[in-house]
Amino acid sequence: MSDILLAFIFTLFAGLATGVGSMLAFFAKTTNTKFLSFALGLSAGVMIYVSMIEIFFKAKDSLTGALGQTEGYWLTVISFFAGMLVIGLIDKLIPKYTNPHEIKKVEDMEKSGTQVQNPELMKMGVFTALALGIHNFPEGIATFVSTLQDPAVGLAIAIAVAIHNIPEGIAVSVPIYYATGDKKKAFRLSFLSGLAEPVGALVAFLFLMPFLSDVMFGVIFAMVAGIMIFISLDELLPAAKKYDEAHLSIYGVMTGMAVMAVSLLLLA
Repeated sequence: MSDILLAFIFTLFAGLATGVGSMLAFFAKTTNTKFLSFALGLSAGVMIYVSMIEIFFKAKDSLTGALGQTEGYWLTVISFFAGMLVIGLIDKLIPKYTNPHEIKKVEDMEKSGTQVQNPELMKMGVFTALALGIHNFPEGIATFVSTLQDPAVGLAIAIAVAIHNIPEGIAVSVPIYYATGDKKKAFRLSFLSGLAEPVGALVAFLFLMPFLSDVMFGVIFAMVAGIMIFISLDELLPAAKKYDEAHLSIYGVMTGMAVMAVSLLLLA
């Protein structure tokens, strides 16, 4: 299997996890907050470890090899913080009430009976789906480019992104179902918002691949590291702590880091 096809498969897998969140919202009766806290912590642990230990230094090696030690290292650091800035601006421009990282519980589905055809909630759900699509777009580029460079790193990022897309699928589904009482419509919009990730991969393939020199790769990889760190610190860890019990979120972080470390050692 070619690396390009593998990169598309990993990105599609990560994106479709939003649909899993929708199905959980429809078929589960309660939110397993212990599992959610641990899983979000695990996702953050994977992202933080792979970004700071693997991706950042791959970017640095690529850039210093092409530009020299001083210029390459400076560009690595600038690109790292540029990635944080990009995802931070995306978060800033999206209204808080439509932010897909405002986690909702499965139990919220039970309230839907009294709110059918609520246009404000429908608008909120649609905008949440759009917001999620915007968030997923750079994550799709990150997963695609990472897989091309190192399939092991790409798989780790795809799994971490998939885990954090599950509660985002719930965040899209709840207000839409709450507004319309239509499970199919809620699932469809949640599913479509996740497809922004493979669209991001397609954009990377069409527009970045022709220019993927050592410098371009290094800049993109350093930005990916910044994006992943921002997502972990701003979204995953606060969400994990929100439902934390007995330090489960930090155990999840430690487990994610350990799994990532062992995986990279075995696949080295």
